[in-house]
Amino acid sequence: MTPNTNTTSTTSTTNATNTVNATTTVPTRLDFAKSAPKVFRALVGFDAAARDGLDPALVELIQIRASHLNHCAYCLHMHTNDARKAGESEDRLHMVAVWREARHFFTEKERAALALTEAVTRVADGGVPDDVYAEASAHFDDQELAHVLALILTINTWNRVALSTAKVAGTDGRR
Repeated sequence: MTPNTNTTSTTSTTNATNTVNATTTVPTRLDFAKSAPKVFRALVGFDAAARDGLDPALVELIQIRASHLNHCAYCLHMHTNDARKAGESEDRLHMVAVWREARHFFTEKERAALALTEAVTRVADGGVPDDVYAEASAHFDDQELAHVLALILTINTWNRVALSTAKVAGTDGRR
């Protein structure tokens, strides 16, 4: 994406598993990474530190669920692809949005993390309930829990960056 020029751009992209023929016309918005490189690098560093020591499958489940809740198609597309590359099953990926009704697809620890993800992502709706926090703390030691919380904070920030700058799903340039 390029700095704001009050024009429109058309995007078409291909990824390794399928072709995204979604030609989308959207107002051009700033490229966050180029416009605020120190902030972007700090956020990348925070994200990397948050993930440190966490199970990669759990990381993706948390990021997918927060992206569902925030309606961030860009991040949802990115993290479902990352989860597939890491070996996550299609069944589990399809069930993340309805994990409470599909409990048998997820471990108790994963369910505790998903519940905490929902509570933190929707913190304005009543805070983080004590029972949700207690369940998470029963499955994670203090260091892991701090990393899970930090990961939830980073994906919520990434979602807001992507939504604010109108990032288009399927245009992630990472390799």
